[in-house]
Amino acid sequence: MTAARRHHEPPSLNDRLRNTQAMTRPLMLDIIAHACRRFPTLGQNNRTTRITRLIDVEAWTDAALALIELELPLWQVRRIAYDEGEWHCALSRERELPDWLDAAVEARHADLALALLSAFIEVETLALAASRPSVPTVRPAPDSLYEPVGCENCG
Repeated sequence: MTAARRHHEPPSLNDRLRNTQAMTRPLMLDIIAHACRRFPTLGQNNRTTRITRLIDVEAWTDAALALIELELPLWQVRRIAYDEGEWHCALSRERELPDWLDAAVEARHADLALALLSAFIEVETLALAASRPSVPTVRPAPDSLYEPVGCENCG
């Protein structure tokens, strides 16, 4: 998969997660195919085998938590709360900080697994945005009127 295609996938996955009522196997496999960097490269080791088994038995919440653990080793679940018919999930790099100091990524959905995976996709989207340079790397074309001048007795 090209980097340009991967750049456009997380927002569309986030839209799909937001509009889905319940987790399905094809959706989970799409998330793994388009948003996961480590899962495909690790091959069949213990962690990927465990996630595959969880998907096979449709243990969506456990699979989402295992996927977050595998793909985002520096991130942890900070909060899972149920309020007014929705699950609210927050992922954080600094779980021990007070809420008001932490820059947690939050997501919500009526389904717990989809709320967790929405937060996961949001972190992936932020990671992609942070990896792009803020300054263009292409040098601007020189002005046609610009001509360097050398001077021995300047100033």
